[in-house]
Amino acid sequence: MKWNGWGYVDSKFQFNKKGQAEFTGKRYRLSGMVMPALKEWFESTFGASLQHKTPASAIPNSSAVQPPILNEAFVEDLKSTGIPFSQDAEDRVFRAHGHCLHEIFALREGKVGRVPDMVVWPSNHNDVVKIVELACKHNVCLIPYGGGTSVSSALECPPEETRTIVSVDTSQMNRILWIDEKNLTAHVEAGIVGQELERLLNESGYCTGHEPDSMEFSSLGGWVATRASGMKKNIYGNIEDLVVHIRMVTPQGVIEKSCQGPRMSTGPDIHHFILGSEGTLGVVTEVTMKIRPMPEYQKYGSVVFPNFEQGVACLRELTLITNVFAGHALKPQKFYITKFKGFDPNRLCVATLLFEGDRERVLQHEKQVYDIAAKFGGLAAGEDNGQRGYMLTFVIAYLRDLGMDYYVIGESFETSVPWDRVLDICRNVKERIIRECKERGVQFPPLSTSPGCCSQIADRLGLSLIMLHPFISRLQSVK
Repeated sequence: MKWNGWGYVDSKFQFNKKGQAEFTGKRYRLSGMVMPALKEWFESTFGASLQHKTPASAIPNSSAVQPPILNEAFVEDLKSTGIPFSQDAEDRVFRAHGHCLHEIFALREGKVGRVPDMVVWPSNHNDVVKIVELACKHNVCLIPYGGGTSVSSALECPPEETRTIVSVDTSQMNRILWIDEKNLTAHVEAGIVGQELERLLNESGYCTGHEPDSMEFSSLGGWVATRASGMKKNIYGNIEDLVVHIRMVTPQGVIEKSCQGPRMSTGPDIHHFILGSEGTLGVVTEVTMKIRPMPEYQKYGSVVFPNFEQGVACLRELTLITNVFAGHALKPQKFYITKFKGFDPNRLCVATLLFEGDRERVLQHEKQVYDIAAKFGGLAAGEDNGQRGYMLTFVIAYLRDLGMDYYVIGESFETSVPWDRVLDICRNVKERIIRECKERGVQFPPLSTSPGCCSQIADRLGLSLIMLHPFISRLQSVK
């Protein structure tokens, strides 16, 4: 990944010599695609100019990074274990941040604060046990590091901390240790990243179905530590639904269940306090999780609604029909077109659909979804639009980085909300953003994706994950 931005070094949005936006690299369906209208929209909406570019700072050299605070006794004991480690400034800076807006903005401006004093690379569970034991012995701080995609500030080092801080990079713990085909489970090291886990399982004819937006870079251990959700959760469940067994190293020893039964009713479940603990309790080293045979058939789709309100109402209706709701993932996302069956291009929104399963069942579910959508004014918009919308999820953060090149910033907010409050929270958040921008002297009004964006439908009890992606423009004009 880039050290001060999202994704692969060879992949980014940029404006070419003709002023046309294009996406570089060869890794995505959007790669090589030219977007001729983006420049005009970008300049007219934000008052941005391609003549006023703010390039990101170069990666800092060792003189620009605070010297490491080293516990020499810890270092000597660590050397005796043979576990690789580094005190290199670049290694330390790379693991000192996640992907919150304020973290990336600071790096682009060359502002590097407190960073880990060392990076250590365990290769298995036993290595982590040794590292934690030494940290306890020498009063050293540990920060687990998976894929570096955190958006909770969990990787930031407290500036006031005077003890040695060690980043425990789990990237070398990236193996599937075994697959149980009879019970459909796999035991996996926690440092493996999502796309590699899926690739290896696919080779054996299986998948997890867990697909968060960050799956290219985020790790299995990170999913557990953040209680992650994914775009296909309506079929496969969230990470807490997939986990069967967790092995975690803590200062008090190794925590794990004594068996791997599918369910236990003898008191509290230790998984409930490990999931979502954000690395504060220990280092997750191995996970046993449910797997499924790869789906026989997969089909994308999309539905255009006249407005966001009718789209939300349709999603709510879908949750009431269990066999339809369980058969696909829904991800609405707004897009602009000049004319579509009389819809107002400034109000319409589109639901991105993905159906998976056996062919007959997929086609049955597809018909049910489109029939329900029609009741709410929805019109089928095609499989290609559905696939493009789904894939756009994986490149949206690259757009944030493009904006920052021209004094435009963008951020997303995610939460879960009961169905009867979906529209209220979208409206209230948008109004608050507009008010804050006005009070702080932002020259151009903020832009948000319609009233909001439902990134997943949840269940008939009324929970829906909402994502708002407003852009707040012209950093120069912020007081």
